[in-house]
Amino acid sequence: MSIWGKVIGGMAGFAFGGPLGALMGAYAGHMMVDKNKQAQGVFGGGGEQAAVPGVGDRQMAFTVAVIVLGAKMAKADGHVAPEEVRAFKEVFRIPPEEMGPVGKLFNEARQDPTGFEPYASQIAGMFVRQPDVLEELLGGLFYIAKAHGGVNAAELQYLAEVAAIFGFDQHTFERIRAGHMGPNEADPYQVLGLSRDATDAEIKRTYRELIRKYHPDALIAQGMPQEFVDVANDKMAGINAAYDTIEKERGLK
Repeated sequence: MSIWGKVIGGMAGFAFGGPLGALMGAYAGHMMVDKNKQAQGVFGGGGEQAAVPGVGDRQMAFTVAVIVLGAKMAKADGHVAPEEVRAFKEVFRIPPEEMGPVGKLFNEARQDPTGFEPYASQIAGMFVRQPDVLEELLGGLFYIAKAHGGVNAAELQYLAEVAAIFGFDQHTFERIRAGHMGPNEADPYQVLGLSRDATDAEIKRTYRELIRKYHPDALIAQGMPQEFVDVANDKMAGINAAYDTIEKERGLK
């Protein structure tokens, strides 16, 4: 079963608690009414978030976070563009039979009156020791936002605020943003998080570190679901493109 099926089927191995738990509880209740049967699984409706001890549980949290924060971004933007919905379905590999329930959870989050801040704070706490995974989550939101022709001002402001809650400083956010602008627009040095006066040795070392750090296999081991590997591959492509540009400019060997 895909990660989407596990989430919408109520097979999470822990109670989320906090705002995520309340939202998932409301979703489970609506699904129970719709299907006229008991909802499965455990979704706590309040209190502090539970610890996320295992990779499987972190994958659940990551998946729910993408749905909830993606929905809140659509709300902040004021509308949901068809291209964004299409990108969400295609990039995150949602099986056709699970698109309906995932869409209902997305709408549940979009219509929920709670602001995005409590959700982002809870998710930041869940992944406090996995900042690389939080960066991939933010990357997934960038991917959705730019699907309709580019990230607009409202979306960029939203993403900057989410990044701050995740614990990323302005320099890190600018690096992440540059990495999602595409090779024709991004400053390759900024994509690598370097200044233009960096030495050749620093550039090579940083490139190797980034490739190792953001390799999809490494991220999946930390809690990113396999279904999101396309987002990780997109990031890797951006890093490689930036390094290739610098390599040609400097004639690196």
